[in-house]
Amino acid sequence: MRLQPDTLTDYAYSLELPTRWNDNDVYGHINNAVYYEYFDTVVNRWLIENGILTIGESDTIGLVVETGCAYFAPLTFPEPIKAALRVSKIGGSSVRYEIGLFGQGKAAAARGHFVHVYVDEKTRRPVPISDKMRTKLEEIVR
Repeated sequence: MRLQPDTLTDYAYSLELPTRWNDNDVYGHINNAVYYEYFDTVVNRWLIENGILTIGESDTIGLVVETGCAYFAPLTFPEPIKAALRVSKIGGSSVRYEIGLFGQGKAAAARGHFVHVYVDEKTRRPVPISDKMRTKLEEIVR
């Protein structure tokens, strides 16, 4: 069964991202690898805005252990992109983030996911998700 694109209302948080000239590839649309940069940006921006991640200071960090993306329609420079975020699963030390990328249309041009395992920054061993983080994550579960 082929996935169907989501709409912006299926997500709890969104961020507008500019596209860059060098995001396009020789086929005239944004290169598939760049979509993962957008995913990483919206997840980490949300973590920073919610006081969960402080770059260079946090004792706990998220390591990406799984990613994926379904593409529905091309995105191109200079079109701005809306990156939308939700959480679909919270485990003991892991989170599945789902991201929709939207261009000018109402339906997502792409839907991706990241699974982060949260680890001690020094030992790289998994650590339980804190109560503060779990509370914030639950706010964007869809």
